[in-house]
Amino acid sequence: MMEKDKPVNALGGALQPCSSDPVTGFFRDGFCNTCDADRGSHTVCAVMTKEFLAYSKYVGNDLSTPRPEFRFPGLKPGDKWCLCASRFLQAHDEGCAPLVDLTATHERALEIVPRRVLDLYKAD
Repeated sequence: MMEKDKPVNALGGALQPCSSDPVTGFFRDGFCNTCDADRGSHTVCAVMTKEFLAYSKYVGNDLSTPRPEFRFPGLKPGDKWCLCASRFLQAHDEGCAPLVDLTATHERALEIVPRRVLDLYKAD
């Protein structure tokens, strides 16, 4: 890590925010930060696509339907969201992974997703 308690992104710099509208992250603070309690490693800042949202729903994680009881607005194409690293890798393997904001993707995503794979989906 850079300084003590300063989260690092997949490029080795300071972790940037992923999304505050909708608010994302394991801690719901807009960052793809993580800790040992985050068993899903919600570390990949992904840009939602229609294809990925349909895929995610198909595999049992409906990210597009609003869930007001959890203050979740439902995602639409173009929204950024902190995805579980393993789900991103699974989507890559199935040919429907979304683009990724590497500045907002936590370095711990690299423990699950090879850097060369993330680079394939680098958003501008």
